[in-house]
Amino acid sequence: MFYGLNKVIKKILPKQLFYRALLIVAAPIIILQITISIVFFDSLWIKTNKGMTRSLVSEVYTFLEAYKNEADYNKQKLTDLYYQNFQLNIKYLENEKIPLIKKERWFSPIDRTLRRELKSKFNNFWFDTTSYKEMIILKIKHRNGVLQFSFPRERVTNSSARIFALWITLPAFLLIFIALIFLKNQTRPIINLARASERFGRGEEIDEFRPSGALEIRQAGYEFDKMRKRIKRHLNQRSEMLSGISHDLRTPLTRIKLQLAFIQDKEISKKLSDDVSEMEKMLNEYLQFASSSSEEKTESFNLSELLKIVVARYERKEIKTDIQENVYLDGRKNLIKRCLNNIIDNSIKYGKNIFISLIKSKNSILITLDDDGPGIPENERENVFKPFYKISKSRGDSKSSVGLGLSIASDVIRAHGGSIRLDDSPTKGLRIKIFLPF
Repeated sequence: MFYGLNKVIKKILPKQLFYRALLIVAAPIIILQITISIVFFDSLWIKTNKGMTRSLVSEVYTFLEAYKNEADYNKQKLTDLYYQNFQLNIKYLENEKIPLIKKERWFSPIDRTLRRELKSKFNNFWFDTTSYKEMIILKIKHRNGVLQFSFPRERVTNSSARIFALWITLPAFLLIFIALIFLKNQTRPIINLARASERFGRGEEIDEFRPSGALEIRQAGYEFDKMRKRIKRHLNQRSEMLSGISHDLRTPLTRIKLQLAFIQDKEISKKLSDDVSEMEKMLNEYLQFASSSSEEKTESFNLSELLKIVVARYERKEIKTDIQENVYLDGRKNLIKRCLNNIIDNSIKYGKNIFISLIKSKNSILITLDDDGPGIPENERENVFKPFYKISKSRGDSKSSVGLGLSIASDVIRAHGGSIRLDDSPTKGLRIKIFLPF
């Protein structure tokens, strides 16, 4: 029960820190204002209005009792006296009836209180609180006519309620406005830290990060900056090491190739030459893998045009495309181009017919590549993204591959905040789906 209630509350609550903090600040203020307003309305305003209305009805009742006694009182003099002392404008409308249409408002506290008090004194009456802004009209049946009483609205309501509402509302809005300014300043460093982390996760170059805000946020910013520098240093060391090893191995391979030229046994020479060629290809792929993390500035480019250029380079009729026009991406153009080349090369190596599509949706860009090759077993689809991993008995694997094509492609896509998935193609081959944010 409590778990279900907790899930409902989590769905209702805002997700962002700024709005959650604002809710923490604003909710107590609003609850306090509502509580004070209810207490004031119930204990002060309603009771005060009730007393004022009861006093007015008593005055009307007293006038009516005196008005019935024609012998003891001069009616005109009595009417003038009530007008001077009680602000009651009284007229006797002979041969007039009480209106049948009620103009009472059931939601108005003034109307409810006035109706309740009048019922306790009179049987046949009618009043109107809506026709005039500052006046209330009351009609009471008397003999063959109607006594009409006109009196100011302030006789039955307390005007201080508006002033109270103004004073209780303005400070609340002022406090919430000040809280908005302070919360915005406190959440801005967190947003900057999150954006810097996102950019660094995509492999973008970040200028010197300057932590700001509260002490805890500054501490998190300093730790992020230290971590960023350590990771960057580690990546540079890895790239330099792979590049150095690959370059150093070229020299002995060149010497081996020269010595193979002097071997008279052509069969042995050919076998050794094939091994040397394979090693050279491996070294080239090592260098490509090491340079996949090279620094390149992020730019906005037309992904549709880039994909068309990459496909056109192969000059193959077997490659069919369905590319949506003018799809733009913020990223590193050369890395995306290398990724697309690796994936298409892989499909051409194992399949004959290839279909490539590019679609832009509301949240992401989807690139789909289908081939009619032998495909990849489901239990190997995660392993093929590992560096230097080769499948021994599927897709006609050859010695010319060292297992870096899909690994480089996966690194590039993830560096851009996207993902790459493998699935079965409608042509019974392999389907590669690339999701990129924009």
